[in-house]
Amino acid sequence: MNNRILVIIGTPLPDTYNHALARAYATAAASAGADVRVIDLATDPIPDHPRSRDPLRAPRSDADLPLDPDVARYLDDVRWAEHIAVFHPQWWGTAPAALKAFIDRVFLSGAAFRYREGSAISEQMLTGRTGRMVMTMDSPRWWNRLVYRGAAEAALTRATFRYCGIRALGITRLSPIRLGDERRRRGWIDQVARLGARDGARPARTAPPASTSTPGTAAVGAR
Repeated sequence: MNNRILVIIGTPLPDTYNHALARAYATAAASAGADVRVIDLATDPIPDHPRSRDPLRAPRSDADLPLDPDVARYLDDVRWAEHIAVFHPQWWGTAPAALKAFIDRVFLSGAAFRYREGSAISEQMLTGRTGRMVMTMDSPRWWNRLVYRGAAEAALTRATFRYCGIRALGITRLSPIRLGDERRRRGWIDQVARLGARDGARPARTAPPASTSTPGTAAVGAR
């Protein structure tokens, strides 16, 4: 069985450098033998802001409101994946709102994690999966570390991945994008492609199982 990789492009802007990085990663992973799906928030629907608590949790019975069709499809992709690679630019010290909206609406209570009765510690429901973060920045790395205190990295890899049981394999920070010449940009793409080849060649895991509902994206293509 091939390794299953979900690539999430977390910017609302189309045809960006993050797209070039994600394409290089996805192509290399597929060439190494992985099954790859891509969610591109520049072209795929961005989930609406919730207007009540109901959209923030998975339905528990037929009496609950059903999931929005786009959210249900995205959740299928997350459950299908054994490895999740997230690409995004750094905006205002963290990720774009498009990616935050995706996380808020897809990493649901009852699907990505579950509250324990009478306990402040929740149950992780996405264990057995791994994750990777690739972030582009205009600010220097020292500024991100000393001034922003790595806020974007902490939010994704600790407050989201780790909270739900996903083990982060690595964080790649590419900077400064605005001042990077063509040689450096090409080098960064090659660097990310090597990560894709490495992740794609990893042995498939027996846990978690793939979702049995309607599959999302075809291999190496965005919806």
